[in-house]
Order: sequence, then C-alpha cells, then structure tokens
Amino acid sequence: MGKACLLLLLLKTCGIQMEEEPRSHHDWETQWKGNTTQFSSEAWKQRLPQSIIIGVRKGGTRALLEMLSLHPQVAVANSEMHFFNLDENYNKGLSWYSQQMPISHSGQVTIEKTPGYFSSLKAPERIHAMDSSVKLLLIVRDPVERLVSDYTQILHNRKAQHKPYQSLEQILLKNGRELNTRYKAMQRSLYALHLARWLEFFPRTQIHVVDGGGLIREPLSEMSQVERFLGLEPYLGPDNFYFNQTKGFYCLQARGHQHCLDQSKGRPHPAIDELLLEQLCTYFSEHNENFFAMVGRTFNWC
Repeated sequence: MGKACLLLLLLKTCGIQMEEEPRSHHDWETQWKGNTTQFSSEAWKQRLPQSIIIGVRKGGTRALLEMLSLHPQVAVANSEMHFFNLDENYNKGLSWYSQQMPISHSGQVTIEKTPGYFSSLKAPERIHAMDSSVKLLLIVRDPVERLVSDYTQILHNRKAQHKPYQSLEQILLKNGRELNTRYKAMQRSLYALHLARWLEFFPRTQIHVVDGGGLIREPLSEMSQVERFLGLEPYLGPDNFYFNQTKGFYCLQARGHQHCLDQSKGRPHPAIDELLLEQLCTYFSEHNENFFAMVGRTFNWC
C-alpha cells in the first residue's frame, strides 16, 4: 500500500469513495479491522501519546478514558503514569515513558491520563517539551462537588487503613469560621489558576474541555465532541451506553459485553452543612467566572 493511502487511512479507504452520510459505527469498525490486517507487524509498537487527559482529579477522567477505549482508533494506557508531575518518574526519560504505553498502530491515537498533571507546576512545560502539538483533554465538574469527592476518596482510604480522620468541616473551617483555602482539595478546584499555566505553553485550541456533569447526564453528546477534537471517525453511538438504575449512572457496552466503572466511583458523599456549602460556593464563584471566560463557555455550578 502506498504512502498516500496510509496518510488518508483515517479519512477514507484507498480506492473507496467517501460516503456523504455517516456510516453506522458497526460498519465502520468492520472496515477498520479489515484495513488493519493489511499492515505488517512492524507497524504495531509502543508510541508516545498524541493526546493526554490532564485532569481534573475526581472530575471523571476514568470514565472519559474508558469511553474512549471503546473506539477502535484509540489505544489507552490503563495505568496513571505520573510521568510529568513526579521527578522520580520523569528522570527515567521518555524512552521509559513510551515503554509504559499500549501497543498501537500508526493510525491510532495513543492516550494516557493522569489527573495530577493539571495542578502540577512542572507538567505543562514538560509535556510541551515532549510534543508541542499534543492534544490535551481536561474534564471538569462543579468545584465544590469535586472537592467533596476528593475528600470522600481520602476518607475511604484512611478508613480502609484504620487511620484517624477528620470531618470535612474540621478540615475546611479554621476556628470554626474561616475557610482553610490551603487545603489541597480546595486548591485543586481552582481551575482558572491551573489553566493559566497551561495556556503559557499551549494554545486554547489544543485543550478540549469536557463537561464532567454532561458526561454523566448525556455521555454520547460529550463524547461526540471529543471524537471531533481528536480527529476520530464518528464511532460511538447510543447502543454503547445504558443507564444502570442500581448505580445511578451510565455504563458501557460493546460487542455484547457490558461494563460499569468500579466500586470506587459513585461513592455517597458525606452531608455538608448548608452554611459551609454557601461559603464554598461564594469562595469559588469568582474563580469559576474567570475559568468560564478563559474557556469561552459556562457551567451550571453551585
């Protein structure tokens, strides 16, 4: 097969006219699989990612990655690499990093996700040094909900390890009144602050913002936007998602198999005092407005 055909593989199959109407994702998958069998084994290897889910922590990064994994043009790294935010890993070099990636074909997009990247001081510059054209995915949710979810995960881990823990109110309120804005989970919810660092190295057009709340309510709509951003063929359809009444959120299905996120997702959150909730919403409001202005869209938060 000639080089021109290889370059056009994801847009059209060599010798076949592009259809005006979108094909069904089942038809497209069949055609994709048929094409990939024509390539030699040398075409399959571990590659540096062309896209990275940079965060946010407890924003829905695992759900986003697993939904993307359904697409045949996507190869995902199942483990969080923490390569660009931890010196001990970054010092191992890009060769080590690429060896942690899944085996993929040149026509596929390799994606890894590490939520810790978004709030990292070093990650933006380091990722830019690796590949200035990499496409970044940022999934966000209501910063107060994200904060509580962050605390809930830490609380669960401390209980499992039989370690002492404080209530969220004890952590967040100094002297019972003033907000403890230095709490790490609070800092992680300051989206505008962190995004500003990324925009020093990447144009806004290279960062796609996914609505974490929208991904829960209408996953197909959000994922269609992600497909377009990554330059993928439209593939995901309504039959890839089904609502699980027991869990209270959408689960995935493909090729006759159904899959829900693990038990760590969707844990019940502790109740928050209404006055504290109001304090948090007031504190985040200005930061949220700054973030809305930066990304050119608004979210129904607080």
